[in-house]
Amino acid sequence: MLVTEVVQKDVPVYQEAIGTLTGYINASIRPQVKGYLLSKNYKEGDVVHAGDLLFQIDPREFQAALDQAQGQLARAQAAQVKTQQDVTRYTPLAKEGAVSQKELDDAIQANLAAKAQADSARAAVVQAKLNLDWTKVTSPIDGVSGIAVSQVGDLVEPTTVMTTVSQLDPIKVSFPIAEQLYLRLANNRLKEAENKPRAGALELILADGKAFPQRGTITVIGRQVDPRTGTLTLEGQFPNPGNILRPGGYALVRAIVDNLPNATVVPQRAVQDFQGTSQVAVVTPENKVEIRNVTTGPRSGSDWAIMDGVKPGERVIVEGLQKVRGGMTVAPKPYTAPAPALTPTVAPF
Repeated sequence: MLVTEVVQKDVPVYQEAIGTLTGYINASIRPQVKGYLLSKNYKEGDVVHAGDLLFQIDPREFQAALDQAQGQLARAQAAQVKTQQDVTRYTPLAKEGAVSQKELDDAIQANLAAKAQADSARAAVVQAKLNLDWTKVTSPIDGVSGIAVSQVGDLVEPTTVMTTVSQLDPIKVSFPIAEQLYLRLANNRLKEAENKPRAGALELILADGKAFPQRGTITVIGRQVDPRTGTLTLEGQFPNPGNILRPGGYALVRAIVDNLPNATVVPQRAVQDFQGTSQVAVVTPENKVEIRNVTTGPRSGSDWAIMDGVKPGERVIVEGLQKVRGGMTVAPKPYTAPAPALTPTVAPF
């Protein structure tokens, strides 16, 4: 029969929320021109860099349009040169009366119209070059590439989402908290000198139940409370070396929101549930067993805060609970607890 003393210590109070992982940046890859897809030029799931070629659209139509625009520009420039020559030739002749002033004015106006036509043709060449360049669909960011939606031979257009590229380091997690909790935390922040979320306040528990080794920080507090659920959405960021975490993944976010000073604490193994009531087995100074109902508080590591039912210094049974009954005499031996994990004693949320 192993027993340990009820002790007093500060107990951090954790708040948990279920959230969803999402990329820091999620770029939907869409073409800027309409055409048939010739090739896919990346390996799905690999890391790509800004400017890397992802898809190639058939460029022939756009090359032809560029050639046509360049021809029209050359014709407009030739017309501009001719009208400029007319103005140059008519100007001294008009002073001598060899040509009428109207002929000079007409030449000047024709020259201005030719300049405008050349400028328009020059802009058409720029647009044609852009359209030709846009047949190469590239990644706008560094990130992890998604599975291609568009396949070779598909007719794609600017509304077509061809794939998605996500920047995953850091990664974001979105999670809701109750309005009451938000107000309590916000009021606590107003009382502090540094009124901003603390770095490393968030802990992330993954779908396999294990804690993610990197800690996160709150980066965004939502604009409004959802009137349907009474919750406010928060966003946090976690370093994600190696892109281990992926968008859409399950995320249980934990954070310390309060601290119970000098709380009465027993090992969690000392507490048993009996028909919905928490109980502990207390060993009296006469080594008699007393079964007591207790009111439990927050858990901290392997310990459990007891709000009512036992006092500091009393002994509780940690191992052998199933073998004891109230009033029986036992021969207790001291219980050696494993080394406790270090836990913060202040609320870093």
